[in-house]
Amino acid sequence: MNESSPILNISIFGVFVIATLVVVIRASRNTKTAADYLAAGRAFTGPQNGIAIAGDYLSAASFLGIAGAIALNGYDGFLYSIGFLVAWLVALLLVAELLRNTGKYTMGDVLSFRMRQRPVRAAAATSTMAVSFFYLLAQMAGAGGLVALLLGITGTGGQALVIAVVGALMIAYVLIGGMKGTTWVQIIKAVLLIAGAGIMTVWVLAKYGFNLSSLLGAAVDAAPKAGEKLLGPGLQYGATGTSKLDFLSLALALVLGTAGLPHILMRFYTVPTAKEARRSVVWAIWLIGIFYLFTLVLGYGAGALVGPDKINAAPGKANSAAPLLALELGGPILLGLIAAVAFATILAVVAGLTITASASFAHDIYANIIKKGQEEDKDSEVKVARITAIVIGLVSIGGGIIANGQNIAFLVALAFAVAASANLPTILYSLFWKRFNTSGALWSIYGGLIVTITLIVLSPAVSGKPTSMFKNADFDLFPLSNPGIVSIPVAFLLGYVGTILSKDKADPAKQAEMEVRSLTGAGAEKAIAH
Repeated sequence: MNESSPILNISIFGVFVIATLVVVIRASRNTKTAADYLAAGRAFTGPQNGIAIAGDYLSAASFLGIAGAIALNGYDGFLYSIGFLVAWLVALLLVAELLRNTGKYTMGDVLSFRMRQRPVRAAAATSTMAVSFFYLLAQMAGAGGLVALLLGITGTGGQALVIAVVGALMIAYVLIGGMKGTTWVQIIKAVLLIAGAGIMTVWVLAKYGFNLSSLLGAAVDAAPKAGEKLLGPGLQYGATGTSKLDFLSLALALVLGTAGLPHILMRFYTVPTAKEARRSVVWAIWLIGIFYLFTLVLGYGAGALVGPDKINAAPGKANSAAPLLALELGGPILLGLIAAVAFATILAVVAGLTITASASFAHDIYANIIKKGQEEDKDSEVKVARITAIVIGLVSIGGGIIANGQNIAFLVALAFAVAASANLPTILYSLFWKRFNTSGALWSIYGGLIVTITLIVLSPAVSGKPTSMFKNADFDLFPLSNPGIVSIPVAFLLGYVGTILSKDKADPAKQAEMEVRSLTGAGAEKAIAH
């Protein structure tokens, strides 16, 4: 990494920032109404939205983290890719089209369709803000780590400054462009990320005569400690029964959590029809699937060409695998391009999270709870969303600076586990169970949220191990780092019990209307227009 050029890396990143800001400013010219700001005027096609979804979903962890996991742990590292990809089948088959037909801007629109508006919207907004905040915190803290890795800035003050710069750019994207500008940033970032990974993949394969077996053999030879174990399961998660159970829990959270991530769900509202929502998910699956195949080659390529010892000795350890591979392949220029792509990835993801959280507060809390859907000034919802974006941005900057250098894996796990536990059960019950009522929704959302956060606080991800967030504390009463295998079934059970024990009666007429609309789309466009 000593051969890298921080000035070159920053220059390339600066070009990206200037180019995307120009795009965002141009996109903002047509942003006039709440539908324009919160749902991009529903003007994007399925393929465009699919590329944007891929840009939203493929975070820095997907690029740097998975490539590093494969480089060091082989097969077990690739299981992350499989979990992230399979998750989209759940989103395609159970969520995308139905949500597009029944909602307007947020998850709260869907859940409150046939239930009491105020308590359900408040619960949905609470869950959305929780998932978005922890995901934001992880991305912002990750930005500080990337600075040390890619730009050669080692002091905490310098890393804090870059976290603040990332946060300021994120706020600018959201304030100026809204969902439309953010979507174009996602599209540009997805193209850069997939193209960059594709070029590196071809480059690696070319070094081994486009023979994957030769590449895998070289990776095994470069890691004498792991050897043939790199090519089979069990190197990372096979040591004990607890580690196997932990992986099963993580996989369950990843597969089910994706369909409940608010910033992913909100993307379904940026297209004009349910058919386009379906097409967008199909495009996203193809792009994300191709990208994860690239990470397989990049991971084993880093293991073969760089070696696990050099990767573990680098500042970011596993996260340094892809940048070190870029430096090995193309020198400082390729590393500079990869650095720019990594920063673009963080910027795009945090912008998407910020607009989702601000939209949920403005639409669910302000417009429908405080103003009870009767605000006179139609622009006030957009104003509140913009103010909320600034507050969320400032809080995220502060949180990212505090969390910088800490173990942030539990933050990502928390986001996926909360989405899988609090959001998905409530969405599925609301769409498919006629008897489901307000009490069931509140039990499921708040119960899933409380159980998930409690179990993660008591897990080894927070205390009890050298890799924990609080290394000197020891209150890990729950043995698994990810609570999904417990919290998800508990949330489904709470939703069921809360409904059965409640005296609330579901409105048959509203339930029938929601069923027809979600399955056929009849009446959806008229409702959205209003």
